[in-house]
Amino acid sequence: MQHIIKKIGGSTTNRILLLHLSFWALYFSFFFYQITFSRHGEEPNYERAFFDASTQIIFMALISYINYFFCLPRFLSHKNFGQYLIEFLIPFALIITCHIFLKRFIYLEIKEAKGFLYSTKFVVQHSIGAIFIAIFIGMLRFAKDWFELEAKKSEIENEKLTAELRFLKAQVNPHFLFNTLNNLYYLAMINSPNTTEVIEKLSQMMRYMLYDSNHPKVSMTKEIEYMKNYISLEKLRLDNQVPITFDISGNPDEVQIVPLIFITFLENAFKHGVSNSMNNAYVNISIDINGQQCTYCVENSKLPPNLETTNEKSGIGLQNVNRRLELSYPNNYELVVNEDDKDYIVVLKLNLA
Repeated sequence: MQHIIKKIGGSTTNRILLLHLSFWALYFSFFFYQITFSRHGEEPNYERAFFDASTQIIFMALISYINYFFCLPRFLSHKNFGQYLIEFLIPFALIITCHIFLKRFIYLEIKEAKGFLYSTKFVVQHSIGAIFIAIFIGMLRFAKDWFELEAKKSEIENEKLTAELRFLKAQVNPHFLFNTLNNLYYLAMINSPNTTEVIEKLSQMMRYMLYDSNHPKVSMTKEIEYMKNYISLEKLRLDNQVPITFDISGNPDEVQIVPLIFITFLENAFKHGVSNSMNNAYVNISIDINGQQCTYCVENSKLPPNLETTNEKSGIGLQNVNRRLELSYPNNYELVVNEDDKDYIVVLKLNLA
């Protein structure tokens, strides 16, 4: 995270520095062209013009950056405009005075220039020009502060979202374990010969949850393998008495997905949709991959009211997955839920790009 902040801060600093350099290069070019522009066919003195343009940049930059690094930060701290004017105008007057005397020295041999350089009009024009330049450079400071503020706000928001995603993903593990351990407990109670197989598959799933799911995205193939293991556990619990289909179209090797996004809908299908004591129970799962578009569908029967068991936390899984979708695929997913008295259908469309 510190590396990212440094990268963002460095990028902002580089953009501001480039903006400063571009302004002074443009100002130098314009000023140099202005004083060397041929008038009345006279040949310009390029050496004197270059010296004049260079000192113009030095003095204007001196005024601007005294304001930029000293006066403005102090003003933003004490918010006293009168104090700011005093702190800025005193060095401003001294620097402008020195610069005017230097200009008079540079053009000492030019008789036509003496009258103008000693006039009140020149002093006023030169002072106003310097003030405007100082104001413009000062605005760049506010632009710099704004860029840094936006970068920090963005980084804080990203850090907040990352922390929330980690928290939501962490909630998946105990929710899954609670359901699976209940299944394992049931098989152990009836001395099922499938108990060992359940433990093996649970071990494979835990390996996926502990290692692969820590990555931002995983191969769709691994996510499907994880789902297949889960379905196998449910089939064992149900003694293969409930018809379950899992159809995959497209190439899952070519796409990646945020881990553990699909499992909640699958868990709910078995938890609220099937039972050995229920006739016509079923679960149909399909994943269709077309390029970077993925359509995930879970269709299942619904338990009758006398078999349904509910509690206050039954909706935590769906709340979790909805929030994870909002954070992981903002504006890139569509979730549609249809249900009636007998059937429950979930269709999730994802843009995996």
